[in-house]
Amino acid sequence: MPPATRELSMRIRPAWAMLPRPVRVRRRGPRRGVAVVLTVLLLAPSAACREPIVPPGAPTPWPVAQARHWQWQWQLTGPVDVTVDADVFLLDAVRTTSGETGALRARHRRLVCQVRVGTYATTDPDASRFPAAVRGTAVPGRPGSRWLDVRRWDSLEPVLADRFRLCRGKGFGAVALDDADGYLHRSGFPLTFDDQLLFNRRLAALARRLELSPGLVDALPQVAALAPDFDFAVNQECVRLGGCDKLLPFTDAHKPVFHVEFTGDPADFCVTTVGYGFASILKDRKLDAWREPCTLP
Repeated sequence: MPPATRELSMRIRPAWAMLPRPVRVRRRGPRRGVAVVLTVLLLAPSAACREPIVPPGAPTPWPVAQARHWQWQWQLTGPVDVTVDADVFLLDAVRTTSGETGALRARHRRLVCQVRVGTYATTDPDASRFPAAVRGTAVPGRPGSRWLDVRRWDSLEPVLADRFRLCRGKGFGAVALDDADGYLHRSGFPLTFDDQLLFNRRLAALARRLELSPGLVDALPQVAALAPDFDFAVNQECVRLGGCDKLLPFTDAHKPVFHVEFTGDPADFCVTTVGYGFASILKDRKLDAWREPCTLP
């Protein structure tokens, strides 16, 4: 072939030579494919074998129509009895496990965590976070507990916010603020009514920011001022100690009042408290699972 013809034939490629070459695919044998599928099925958790996870919802609602018909339980000692026939459970934020709250939420119970906001105990997991300057005198009858200087919001807010976050993380929808009356005691600080009022309002606002419904424990002298800031109240022995009428700002606003007596016959004190619109129970002071509730006529 002449050189010119040879050069031209090298420049011009036939159409079939310009087609893309087929890609070779290595196929797995049928046995290996079946093995892969079986492995996935065996490793995947079975929905039928798992307890359904109930995610945290919005802050606990308190329907107006239900206000005087709640049944509640207050348990701080012993394993939580999730079978108790109650709508609302008031529990310790630290001792209660996520498994217990999960079981209760799966039963559509409303969960309230109890948090001491005006005191701390040396046994608290976060006790070391309270600066020495905010630690006051000992709380009578509670070894290792001391009052806090509620005027020092800058020091207390981060610790209390984390306590509230613990509640929220375990699935609680509400928080009951305990020891919110340090100004009435010998706390070691010159606390005033207004100091306490400001502190309690700040706590209610903090709870709402962290998606928790705030409730007030006792603190009867401040109920009239604080009822607009809180969604519910918890009271101990207003029949024995007197002062049940001071809780009327809550019931008049159709907000729940969860009341407990530790002595007496429910047949006697329920007449008074149910008349006020409270949800009342009789409990042992150790606050274990036992309870005897008042019933509406």
